[in-house]
Amino acid sequence: MRNTVAHTYRALYRLTGHLRAGLEEARRRPDRGDISTTTVIIWVAAVTGAVLIAGTIAVVISKYNGKLSGL
Repeated sequence: MRNTVAHTYRALYRLTGHLRAGLEEARRRPDRGDISTTTVIIWVAAVTGAVLIAGTIAVVISKYNGKLSGL
């Protein structure tokens, strides 16, 4: 039991150290290259378009599957 508690405390200590270092870095360099809102909108639109195109192709293939098998 003591070993588990010791491992937990060490892991928590390391985790908080990493978190503190990250927060200090963010305070020191606020322009660290965050993704802009425009980039997120473009990615969401691209993924949505790709999913819609793939879905449309799947529906068309399933609808005309019997007719396409003779080709």
